[in-house]
Parts: sequence; C-alpha cells; structure tokens
Amino acid sequence: MRFGGCFSTHCFSSFAGSFESFHVHFFLGTSRARASRVTREHSEGPLTTAYWLRCRECGKTYGHQPLSICDECFSPLEVAYDLDYAKTRFTRETISQGPLNMWRYQALLPVKDSYVPQTPSGLTPLVKAPRLGAQFGAKNLYIKNDAVCMPTLSFKDRVVAVALANAQDFGFDTVGCSSTGNLANAVAAHAARLGLKTYILVPSDLEPAKILNTQVYGATLVRVDGNYDHVNRLSSQIADRYNWGFVNVNLRPYYAEGSKTVGYEIAEQLGWRLPDNVVVPMAGGSLITKIRKAFNELIELGLVEEKPVKFFGAQATGCSPIAKAVKNDTDVIEPQRPSTIARSLAIGNPADGIYASRVIRGTGGWAEDVSDVEIVSAIQELAETEGIFTETAGGVTTAVTARLYAHGRIKPDELTVTCITGNGLKTTDCLSGAYDQSKAIRPRLADFETFVEEQNAASQGLSLAGESYGS
Repeated sequence: MRFGGCFSTHCFSSFAGSFESFHVHFFLGTSRARASRVTREHSEGPLTTAYWLRCRECGKTYGHQPLSICDECFSPLEVAYDLDYAKTRFTRETISQGPLNMWRYQALLPVKDSYVPQTPSGLTPLVKAPRLGAQFGAKNLYIKNDAVCMPTLSFKDRVVAVALANAQDFGFDTVGCSSTGNLANAVAAHAARLGLKTYILVPSDLEPAKILNTQVYGATLVRVDGNYDHVNRLSSQIADRYNWGFVNVNLRPYYAEGSKTVGYEIAEQLGWRLPDNVVVPMAGGSLITKIRKAFNELIELGLVEEKPVKFFGAQATGCSPIAKAVKNDTDVIEPQRPSTIARSLAIGNPADGIYASRVIRGTGGWAEDVSDVEIVSAIQELAETEGIFTETAGGVTTAVTARLYAHGRIKPDELTVTCITGNGLKTTDCLSGAYDQSKAIRPRLADFETFVEEQNAASQGLSLAGESYGS
C-alpha cells in the first residue's frame, strides 16, 4: 500500500472514522474512475478557479469533482477558495444586497457564479437569552436558533442546499445520505424541490417523527439494523456501486461548506463582530470546524476585526468520543457504541472528530458531555425561559452551556453564542410522560375558578416540600 509523506496515525483515524473497515484500494480506485466519468464534461470544459478541492493534510488539489478522500494520504478533502477573487464580491455591501437567506454568502460557497439558488434556507434568528442567562449566571448569552430553519427545521437544511447544488452540477439524478434524522429530512425535502430521486438510509431505531418527516416528501427510506456507523459504511458502498450523489460521502466536502453560513450569520447579526465564545453540538464534528473557518475567512477579508474566539463542544454522555479526546488533550478519537436519547448526535466514530478536537483545544475552549436526564431537563428549561422548543441535540448544547458557566470556563460578561440546531417537534418521544394531562373542566366560570385554586394549592405544596428538603 502506498502512503504519502504526510500519512500519520491522525490521518488514519480520520479515514477510519469515515469508512471503518471498508476496503481502501477498492473504494479509491473505483470511485476515482466513476468521478472522472461523471465530471468529464466539467474537466474538459472551462472551470471556475474560485474554489477547488484540497487535502486537509498533504495539500494535494483535485479541482472540482465528487470526491471526499485524498488518494495520496487517505485524509479528507475540503473546499479551498481564491480569497483574492472573493474580495470584490464578498463585502458587507454585496452581502446586504443579497437574498434574505444563506445564499447572500454565495460568493464564498462552492457553487458557480451563475448558480441560481432554488432552496432558500438559513438566515435564522440570533436572539439574546436574558432569562436563560439568568439561570446560568450569564449576562451576555445569545442563541443561534436553527430550530426554525427552512424547510425541515434544522441546520442540516444549509448543508443539503449546497450539496444538492453540486449534485445537479455533476449531473447526478439520484441522491442520498446516511443519517441520524435531520439530514434525512433535509435531503428528502430539498431533493423533492429539485426533482431528484432519493434513497435515505437511517438506523432502524430512529425517532418516528423523523422517519415520517422523511417519507412525506416521497423519499425512499431504507431502515438499517445497526447504528449510524454501520449505516454510513453501507452508504459509502452504495454511492460507489450506483454512481449516485451521497451528500455525506462523495459530496461531503461541498456539503460541509454549508455549515459556514452559521458563522457568517452570527458575525453579521452581531453587527459584523465576533463573539467571545461559541458552544456547538457535535456529532460528526464538522459544524464546529466550519464555523471557525467562516470566522477566519471574515477576518482575512477584513469584514470583522480579528479577536480570539473560544470554541466549546457539546456531546451526550452516551456518545462522547470528541469530548473524551478534548479532555485527554489528544487528536486520537476512540470509537464508542452510542447509547443516548440524543440520536442526532449518536455518531460513535466521527469523521471530523480529529479536526473538531483541534479547533477546541487550539482556541482554549473545552468539551463536555451530559446525561439523558440533564438533556431532558435542559429542553424544558430552554422552552420555559426563552420560548424555544429544541430537540435532544439542543438539550445537550443547553445543558453543556450551563455546566461551562458553572465551572467558570465561560465568564458571565463574555459574549457567548450557543447553537440550537434542531426543532423539538422531531423528538417529542423523549418527553413522553413528563407532563400530566389534567381532567377536562366544564365550560363554566365556577369550574375554572376551582381549577385555578387547585393549581395554586398544588404549587404551594411543592414550594413547602422544597423548603423542607432544603432545610
């Protein structure tokens, strides 16, 4: 087996995170042949020079094609940009004149200048959270709320919009993904809008709401008896065999770039300045690295003043390989078997875990993991204080944010943004039995007054019980 000069244990861990035991030579050989066939019309014709694929470790470049792994050192590829070219096109003025969605940042997304967006996702609210902040002892806490992102209520709508733009460009008529839920929903919805056929692979224990939210768009759903890592391995084989565009396999470098728009929006919504801290949920680990990349691009282009930003990662205790690596101060990601209600974060062998760990440790941040009980409690606390109903991943982020303040890792006066990435209507099963259903009253004022008296008495009883317990 031939290895490039940059090959290391770190590179291999990253590769293994994406493909596990899949045969390397078979995949690279056949995938590159297929990629060449799919993109021949692009490689032989004029290509934009504004962006290209580049290995994250050895730096080898690959132009513009559906490929995700370097054939020299087996490390992941990412999109690189000609920032000099972007300087005249990516300015505060041109952005403000753009559409009221993520495509206002099109000049630094991997699509051609002539691309006309058809999927208006992004530009979600950044809201100050004073009541939640008071619970944490925080005076300057903000929530980036992608629980309302169009069209499927998670940040995955952003990444899919970019991935499918490239799928169309490469000529794929069928697309798919491996998913823990939100990505499945987004791929199904966006593909329906674009008229593409879809095959969505998910673990068989996925939340019913997320399964329904995939099937309703007409997608072909394939339930796999295994966890996400098994599903992802199968997706890699299918993408090669059938020459389809799988957004988190052969389209992964383009897909991941959509996450940068979260970072762009945070900076713009803060008045073109950067926060002190960002708290991000971690599954595969890509989101946290792309927000960092967005901030760096904004600094290099002069759109924001340079300042240190600390990145904090949030995971569930039942699946926390990146958090464990951060705590051990290492790049080595030890795969775990997921066991948590936060299924959207349940990736035991994260493809970008190494890079997420590097970002967190390199910026002076930290990572924490929280239990299922804490997750549910945090979902309720966020809803009761700020009126935001998040899924389990948001419960993870909220609970971790609370702990970071409690442990002094984030100071009360620092401007902190916590990322809520999905809507609670998708994971209502985690709250099953949490709320009693009161007996229906007759439509009479006297009955209502009795109901209020009973409620007040119950509340007073709970208060007295709490005082007794505290003493």
